[in-house]
Amino acid sequence: MGADVHKGEDRNGDRPSGGGDRLPGDAERLSGGRDAVPAGDAVPAGGDELVADHEYLSLERELTFLLRRARANQGEMAREVHPDLESAAYGLLVRLEEYGRQRATELAAYIGVGKATMSRQLRALEDLGLIAREPDPADGRAWLVDLTDEGRRRVTHVREARRARYVTQLSHWDRQEVAELARLLHQLNGVIGK
Repeated sequence: MGADVHKGEDRNGDRPSGGGDRLPGDAERLSGGRDAVPAGDAVPAGGDELVADHEYLSLERELTFLLRRARANQGEMAREVHPDLESAAYGLLVRLEEYGRQRATELAAYIGVGKATMSRQLRALEDLGLIAREPDPADGRAWLVDLTDEGRRRVTHVREARRARYVTQLSHWDRQEVAELARLLHQLNGVIGK
């Protein structure tokens, strides 16, 4: 990445302290924590076997930080869609916006929850007027779920605002760097769940 991507960071890639957008626990992450390993070193396990080296420890630290931020952001975006929307349900709305009408069982498999949990979440979304359910004509026992017009309007508005924030926050990045980051995250998502 270009040199200006890390502007304001020290030689270890850590952001300077004093930022207003940190989450609890960031101080240890930013300082390298008490278990930080210098570049090129590795952590021995029992004998000569190496468990992890600096690059993988750095990856773990940065992913942990990113995921913590993502969870907080998902909660904020859910509340922007509707003040009573549960954070976990936001992913369902995004999935419906991107892929259109789906069976409840498909949504449950995608999110990784059971039938009872999915039914409860769909009922809550229906009560908020964000989704509508109808019987699947191909299988009378199944339900098809889709966003209502209001649900689509709200989700689209929140996602467009989020994308605009990315554009602003990454305005000093080259577009190829953004594309490369997206490509690497896609590649990581392809292997991390296996």
